[in-house]
Amino acid sequence: MKTGLKIVTIGGGSSYSPELIEGFIKRSETLPVRELWLVDIEAGKEKLDIITDLAKRMVRRVNANIEIHSTLNRREALKNADFVTTQFRVGQLDARKKDEIIPAKYGILGQETNGPGGMFKALRTIPVLIDIIHDCQELCPDAWIISFTNPAGLNAEAVLRYTGWKKFIGLCNSPTVIVHRIGRLMNLDPKQLRVDFAGLNHMVFGLHTYYQGQDISKQVIDALAAYNDGKTYEERFDTLPYTPAFLHELNCIPSPYLRYYFYKDIMLQHAIKEAENGCCRAQVVKRIEQELFANYADPALDVKPKELEQRGGAYYSDAACSLIDSIYNDRGDIQVVNTLNNGGCASFAADEVVEISSVITKEGPRPITVGRLPDQVEGLCRHIKSFEKLTAKAAIEGNRETALFALTMNPLVQDEALAKALLEELMEAHREYLPQFYK
Repeated sequence: MKTGLKIVTIGGGSSYSPELIEGFIKRSETLPVRELWLVDIEAGKEKLDIITDLAKRMVRRVNANIEIHSTLNRREALKNADFVTTQFRVGQLDARKKDEIIPAKYGILGQETNGPGGMFKALRTIPVLIDIIHDCQELCPDAWIISFTNPAGLNAEAVLRYTGWKKFIGLCNSPTVIVHRIGRLMNLDPKQLRVDFAGLNHMVFGLHTYYQGQDISKQVIDALAAYNDGKTYEERFDTLPYTPAFLHELNCIPSPYLRYYFYKDIMLQHAIKEAENGCCRAQVVKRIEQELFANYADPALDVKPKELEQRGGAYYSDAACSLIDSIYNDRGDIQVVNTLNNGGCASFAADEVVEISSVITKEGPRPITVGRLPDQVEGLCRHIKSFEKLTAKAAIEGNRETALFALTMNPLVQDEALAKALLEELMEAHREYLPQFYK
């Protein structure tokens, strides 16, 4: 008889893994993790070995009863797993660099989860996720799959639409980051804040905000507008980079990623300049990771280093581990996840994946009812959802025509001739990871 949980992390050599391990350690009283299997591929073996040794030191430091295993054999790890988490990047950071640099040549914004970059990340990733689902159907048919792999919403759309596997949840730390920012801005305890989110991954909106049961939505918008008033774009960039007039008219908390659409030209100029200077985000992250792994390899290190937050990993463990804890313990609390809409947001069909505040139960997420998105953003979100569905279809079928149409209608492209040239160059650049298009 099992006495604890077996959790498998695919992409175990990720720099994010210490966040996850810390989260399991913190929840040891309510989440009895007994086996943690870290899985990676041959190209990630060196990082996997470093993370595995650090994980063992972290567990040993607090005498946690968690066995740490690592392997390059995914099927070996998956047998009888209770939860599977994914956090992998097909083609590693070199592929992300191509996603950013190549579109910039065409005057198009290339970003990890938006535009051509997000599309090609999905085209590379979805077939791998489908293979993982097939293994899970055979080896751990009752497991929940919690996917932190980007683009989280588009990946979930593909899995839930095409595989028949229902126990799949896409997850992002952005809503958690937004809640903490609001708490700092208004000097309120983020644990007492509740924000009702709805939309799509990296295009989600805080529709209503409550503090200790009181609706403070207007006060939050006023505070955001006041904070941004009089500041230059650069000064606003690290928070929510919108003008007071924009925020008041929007009348809800925007995703930071909205800037790629409403500040498109400014963001494009940033991207072009970064590409020319050899400091696109992929290159920056690569340097951060080199420093992180040098730190992780220190045999004296037995805690998650503070520097990990520079990688974008802030609150990752809170999001991932809280979700696993709530499913396992049937908590019925509210968390923001990527799941089937099922009537939660009236702007989407029941069978479309949305990022939405949901009640978390042992049967999975139950989206709360939030009505329609504001007119100000509903059209953009519907546009992006159509793009996501076409991209998922192209990834599954290996259909270039569908991929071309998807890229052409993307809000950051919308030019068939340009899309065709860009598609062909990106296809060839990523050929090794797109076998479905080269049958």
